[in-house]
Amino acid sequence: MSTRAHVAPLRSPRLSEHVPSWIATLGLGWNAFGIVQFLSSVRQTPESLAQAGLTPDQVAVLSSTPAWMTVAFALGVFGGLVGSVLLFARRHLAVPVFGVSLLGYVVLFVGDVTEGIFAVLGVPQVAVLTTVVAIAVGLFTCARRLAIAGRLR
Repeated sequence: MSTRAHVAPLRSPRLSEHVPSWIATLGLGWNAFGIVQFLSSVRQTPESLAQAGLTPDQVAVLSSTPAWMTVAFALGVFGGLVGSVLLFARRHLAVPVFGVSLLGYVVLFVGDVTEGIFAVLGVPQVAVLTTVVAIAVGLFTCARRLAIAGRLR
Protein backbone atom coordinates (compact mmCIF):
# COMPACT_ATOMS: atom_id res chain seq x y z
CA MET A 1 0.00 0.00 0.00
CA SER A 2 1.34 3.38 -0.96
CA THR A 3 1.70 6.12 1.59
CA ARG A 4 1.68 8.81 -1.07
CA ALA A 5 -1.36 11.01 -1.03
CA HIS A 6 -3.19 11.54 -4.30
CA VAL A 7 -2.27 14.92 -5.71
CA ALA A 8 -4.75 16.52 -8.10
CA PRO A 9 -3.38 18.07 -11.30
CA LEU A 10 -2.65 21.78 -11.16
CA ARG A 11 -5.81 22.73 -13.00
CA SER A 12 -7.87 25.27 -11.19
CA PRO A 13 -11.46 25.40 -12.42
CA ARG A 14 -11.48 29.07 -11.57
CA LEU A 15 -8.35 29.74 -13.62
CA SER A 16 -9.57 27.79 -16.64
CA GLU A 17 -12.86 29.70 -16.57
CA HIS A 18 -10.91 32.90 -17.19
CA VAL A 19 -8.68 31.66 -20.02
CA PRO A 20 -10.90 33.06 -22.81
CA SER A 21 -11.04 36.42 -21.01
CA TRP A 22 -7.30 36.90 -20.58
CA ILE A 23 -6.54 35.70 -24.10
CA ALA A 24 -9.20 38.07 -25.45
CA THR A 25 -7.77 40.92 -23.38
CA LEU A 26 -4.28 40.31 -24.76
CA GLY A 27 -5.76 40.05 -28.26
CA LEU A 28 -7.59 43.34 -27.82
CA GLY A 29 -4.44 45.13 -26.74
CA TRP A 30 -2.34 43.62 -29.52
CA ASN A 31 -4.89 44.43 -32.21
CA ALA A 32 -5.50 47.94 -30.89
CA PHE A 33 -1.76 48.51 -31.38
CA GLY A 34 -2.15 46.99 -34.86
CA ILE A 35 -4.91 49.44 -35.71
CA VAL A 36 -2.62 52.33 -34.79
CA GLN A 37 0.01 50.85 -37.14
CA PHE A 38 -2.59 50.36 -39.88
CA LEU A 39 -3.85 53.95 -39.62
CA SER A 40 -0.27 55.18 -39.71
CA SER A 41 0.42 53.16 -42.85
CA VAL A 42 -2.61 54.48 -44.73
CA ARG A 43 -1.75 58.07 -43.83
CA GLN A 44 1.89 57.92 -44.87
CA THR A 45 3.12 59.94 -47.82
CA PRO A 46 6.40 59.77 -49.69
CA GLU A 47 7.39 62.98 -47.91
CA SER A 48 6.57 61.62 -44.45
CA LEU A 49 8.48 58.42 -45.19
CA ALA A 50 11.53 60.39 -46.33
CA GLN A 51 11.31 62.62 -43.25
CA ALA A 52 11.25 59.48 -41.11
CA GLY A 53 14.68 58.60 -42.51
CA LEU A 54 13.81 55.93 -45.06
CA THR A 55 16.02 55.55 -48.11
CA PRO A 56 14.75 56.53 -51.56
CA ASP A 57 14.38 52.82 -52.45
CA GLN A 58 12.33 52.18 -49.31
CA VAL A 59 10.15 55.22 -49.99
CA ALA A 60 9.56 54.09 -53.59
CA VAL A 61 8.53 50.57 -52.59
CA LEU A 62 6.33 51.61 -49.65
CA SER A 63 4.68 54.37 -51.71
CA SER A 64 3.67 51.89 -54.41
CA THR A 65 2.08 49.28 -52.16
CA PRO A 66 -0.92 47.83 -54.00
CA ALA A 67 -4.42 48.34 -52.61
CA TRP A 68 -4.91 44.60 -52.06
CA MET A 69 -2.15 44.69 -49.45
CA THR A 70 -3.94 47.49 -47.59
CA VAL A 71 -7.14 45.42 -47.67
CA ALA A 72 -5.22 42.38 -46.37
CA PHE A 73 -3.74 44.46 -43.53
CA ALA A 74 -7.21 45.80 -42.66
CA LEU A 75 -8.70 42.29 -42.62
CA GLY A 76 -5.88 41.12 -40.39
CA VAL A 77 -6.02 43.85 -37.82
CA PHE A 78 -9.76 44.58 -37.70
CA GLY A 79 -10.56 40.87 -37.89
CA GLY A 80 -8.23 40.32 -34.96
CA LEU A 81 -9.91 43.06 -32.94
CA VAL A 82 -13.43 41.82 -33.68
CA GLY A 83 -12.35 38.22 -33.03
CA SER A 84 -10.96 39.28 -29.66
CA VAL A 85 -14.24 41.01 -28.74
CA LEU A 86 -16.16 37.87 -29.78
CA LEU A 87 -13.79 35.69 -27.78
CA PHE A 88 -14.26 37.93 -24.76
CA ALA A 89 -18.02 37.43 -25.20
CA ARG A 90 -17.34 33.68 -25.58
CA ARG A 91 -18.96 33.54 -29.01
CA HIS A 92 -18.23 30.72 -31.44
CA LEU A 93 -18.14 33.30 -34.26
CA ALA A 94 -14.67 34.25 -32.97
CA VAL A 95 -13.24 31.20 -34.77
CA PRO A 96 -14.08 32.17 -38.38
CA VAL A 97 -13.36 35.84 -37.66
CA PHE A 98 -9.88 34.94 -36.39
CA GLY A 99 -9.57 32.76 -39.50
CA VAL A 100 -10.22 35.79 -41.72
CA SER A 101 -7.69 37.78 -39.71
CA LEU A 102 -5.08 35.06 -40.15
CA LEU A 103 -5.79 34.87 -43.88
CA GLY A 104 -5.35 38.64 -44.14
CA TYR A 105 -1.97 38.47 -42.44
CA VAL A 106 -0.81 35.55 -44.58
CA VAL A 107 -1.77 37.50 -47.73
CA LEU A 108 0.08 40.54 -46.33
CA PHE A 109 3.15 38.37 -45.70
CA VAL A 110 3.04 37.08 -49.28
CA GLY A 111 2.69 40.67 -50.47
CA ASP A 112 5.72 41.75 -48.49
CA VAL A 113 7.67 39.04 -50.30
CA THR A 114 6.33 39.63 -53.82
CA GLU A 115 6.23 43.42 -53.69
CA GLY A 116 9.80 43.78 -52.41
CA ILE A 117 9.02 45.14 -48.96
CA PHE A 118 11.06 42.49 -47.17
CA ALA A 119 13.90 43.15 -49.63
CA VAL A 120 14.10 46.88 -48.85
CA LEU A 121 13.24 46.81 -45.13
CA GLY A 122 15.19 43.67 -44.28
CA VAL A 123 15.20 41.40 -41.26
CA PRO A 124 13.30 43.71 -38.88
CA GLN A 125 10.25 43.70 -41.18
CA VAL A 126 10.46 39.92 -41.63
CA ALA A 127 10.65 39.50 -37.84
CA VAL A 128 7.71 41.82 -37.16
CA LEU A 129 5.41 40.26 -39.73
CA THR A 130 6.42 36.73 -38.74
CA THR A 131 5.49 37.61 -35.14
CA VAL A 132 2.17 39.06 -36.30
CA VAL A 133 1.33 35.89 -38.24
CA ALA A 134 2.38 33.70 -35.30
CA ILE A 135 0.10 35.63 -32.92
CA ALA A 136 -2.77 35.37 -35.43
CA VAL A 137 -2.19 31.60 -35.58
CA GLY A 138 -2.21 31.49 -31.78
CA LEU A 139 -5.47 33.44 -31.47
CA PHE A 140 -7.17 31.33 -34.14
CA THR A 141 -5.93 28.07 -32.61
CA CYS A 142 -6.95 29.09 -29.11
CA ALA A 143 -10.45 30.10 -30.22
CA ARG A 144 -10.82 26.88 -32.21
CA ARG A 145 -9.76 24.73 -29.24
CA LEU A 146 -12.11 26.58 -26.91
CA ALA A 147 -14.94 26.05 -29.41
CA ILE A 148 -14.16 22.34 -29.72
CA ALA A 149 -14.13 22.06 -25.92
CA GLY A 150 -17.60 23.64 -25.82
CA ARG A 151 -16.36 26.80 -24.10
CA LEU A 152 -17.83 29.13 -26.73
CA ARG A 153 -21.51 29.51 -27.54
